[in-house]
Amino acid sequence: MNVQTYARIAGALFLLSFVAGGFGEAYVPSKLIVSGDATVTANNIHTLGWLLRWGFAGYLVEATCDIALALIFYVLLRPVSKGLALLAAFFGLVGTAEFAAAEIFYLAPSLILGGAGYLKTFSPDQLNTLALLSLKLFAYGGAMFTVFYGVGWVLRGYLIFRSGYLPRFLGVLMTVGGLAFITRNFLLVLTPAYAPGSLLLLMVPGGLALAVWLLVRGVNVQRWEEEANAAVE
Repeated sequence: MNVQTYARIAGALFLLSFVAGGFGEAYVPSKLIVSGDATVTANNIHTLGWLLRWGFAGYLVEATCDIALALIFYVLLRPVSKGLALLAAFFGLVGTAEFAAAEIFYLAPSLILGGAGYLKTFSPDQLNTLALLSLKLFAYGGAMFTVFYGVGWVLRGYLIFRSGYLPRFLGVLMTVGGLAFITRNFLLVLTPAYAPGSLLLLMVPGGLALAVWLLVRGVNVQRWEEEANAAVE
């Protein structure tokens, strides 16, 4: 498979990851979760249980794309620095694995509110509260280790900037997006009241620009091959 094919696949997977992630991590929770009201949240889950499961399916699509992208971006960026490209892939995989652990709490309310016989020792209000708590643990757990995702993209942004076969502005945008994830993660740990989720939106311009560029323009193959040959020598 030539490098331009890798670039096109990366662009398509990146866009798919954005859509699936936006659906599962933003749209679905906004339709189900009412912060501070366990009863309404539980009623929403009872009514829209299918949406909860579709949200989880969206995450599975996103995670599958991210795992593939870890390899593809390693291939695309290793001519610049094989070690840093591999390190970025490791950070990306760890970030994906951590979010997978948090997703258990996202799906747990479907069990908590499922009406199983062994749950009858809990009152309806207790079950509602446990369901909302589980969703809050999902949100908190998913955000608590996004530093790994951010570091991965800071490294990739640096490599893109250095590459010569991808535009430098893409490297700058992705570095800014990665730094936003790192900053928000540490704010969430040190000063939770001052850790706005909107900070993560700084990843959107660079992510969309990079995805479209790879899908439409790809990489400068000649420059990539020159860098790859120089790295081998």
